[in-house]
Amino acid sequence: MNNPIISVQDVSKCYWNGEVQTVALRKANLEIYPGESIALVGPSGCGKSTLLHLIAGIDTPTQGEIYVDGYPFHLLKEEKLAKLRGSILGIVFQFFNLLPTLTALDNVMLPALLQGVSPLEASSRAKELLEQVGLSHRSHHYPHQLSGGEMQRVALARALVMKPKIVLADEPTGNLDSEASQKVLYLLRKLVEQYQLTLLMVTHSLEVAKATDRILQMKDGYLIS
Repeated sequence: MNNPIISVQDVSKCYWNGEVQTVALRKANLEIYPGESIALVGPSGCGKSTLLHLIAGIDTPTQGEIYVDGYPFHLLKEEKLAKLRGSILGIVFQFFNLLPTLTALDNVMLPALLQGVSPLEASSRAKELLEQVGLSHRSHHYPHQLSGGEMQRVALARALVMKPKIVLADEPTGNLDSEASQKVLYLLRKLVEQYQLTLLMVTHSLEVAKATDRILQMKDGYLIS
């Protein structure tokens, strides 16, 4: 059997506000294998986004070990993490995180340019991805000229421009109406299958979670199934 592409071992995360400690995640254990599509489900504040951010290397665990594609994310410095995030991971956020002064095309190109891809190659990749998400005709529009669903489709294209192995999606439909949600979910699944990616998606919606192969539930900082 393949080795897990994501391995979370006895990971906890605590935050302090003065003398007050909040435990956001409690001794989580998780293995995700290449090509798996997994949803983390639970109510707000249960720790699911915390776990996703730890796996992304955006935050560091208070205790435990996290390996992503064999790299010990719990030990690496920010410079190395940033480079790995840019090459291994594609991240989709709830609120799109598009730069308002850049067009859709430029937003999709940006991660590739930051990783040293030539402008010609970055543009070629971005145009192909925008066509795949049905937005080639909107490539020169700015975020304020796009609907929420269109912005999330641009964000999805941006997440894939560096040809990552893993897509991490944090409530990717949480800010969309039902029609736009269905379109984004369909495209997410289609692209994950087409590029043979591993998907870990955080959602509070069981309906959204059903689009994945495996559903894991979280409650009060515990990964319970």
